Amino acid sequence: MKNEKFNQTVHADVARALQEDVGTGDLTAALVPQEAFARATIICRQEAVICGQPWVMEILKQIAPTAKTAWSVQDGQHCEPGQVIVEITGPARDLLTAERTCLNFLQTLSAVATKTARYVNEVKGTRAVILDTRKTIPGLRVAEKYAVRCGGGKNHRMGLFDAMLIKENHIAAAGGLTIAFRAAQKMVDQVDFIQVEVETLDQLEEALEAGVTMVLLDNMPLGRVRQAVEMAQGCCSLEMSGGVTFDNLRACAETGVDRISVGALIKDITAVDFSMRFQDRPVER
Repeated sequence: MKNEKFNQTVHADVARALQEDVGTGDLTAALVPQEAFARATIICRQEAVICGQPWVMEILKQIAPTAKTAWSVQDGQHCEPGQVIVEITGPARDLLTAERTCLNFLQTLSAVATKTARYVNEVKGTRAVILDTRKTIPGLRVAEKYAVRCGGGKNHRMGLFDAMLIKENHIAAAGGLTIAFRAAQKMVDQVDFIQVEVETLDQLEEALEAGVTMVLLDNMPLGRVRQAVEMAQGCCSLEMSGGVTFDNLRACAETGVDRISVGALIKDITAVDFSMRFQDRPVER
């Protein structure tokens, strides 16, 4: 969701990234005449789902505020190998300084979006929705979860503050599943949802008896997941997590679960190949 808080996060992400890359100044860009004006294109060298435009625009805002952009591929759209994603015109020094940070965000976020789209496409025709997890690069959670949405996936909770997932250790520390859930119900007005993790069918039965409406099936074999779906009979939302790979994803979805959460969407990616190319001849302002 692009709101003020989102914009503030993008600004902070970019400020941090520029500080670590530019520091006290770009020494090499100083070789270019200050008055030089340039036109550059960012090209994606492989098929991908593009993601990262808000971060690129913020980089230019902070480094090259007079630069102009023309995007030919928007976030969430597919591109072909060799396709121009955006054309940028502006002061040459500024564009050179901004180049690597722009590409870093694009290559990482497009990788997440591209992988997510592949997983989403694999479960088409089933009821399963593909979700992310909290297994993100520290400091980039908002960016990476945005990329999941661009790829057609859905976000699980953003963090520990907006929803409750009662896991094995919470249940043990609280004294039992039902006890933990009853305590959580007292806080229902403060959270987006309450979800309980179960590892056995006995725990699932207890959760159903307690009135849990969202259950996470943790590392259950497919046969047991099918039994869980039959037990729940639509009385609660069932999510599957753990042991999910692309190779078994379709089989997982065909069990009838409502949601499948996949940490690999974010933590196991290969950067998409982008490059920035400057026009050979000087550009007039």
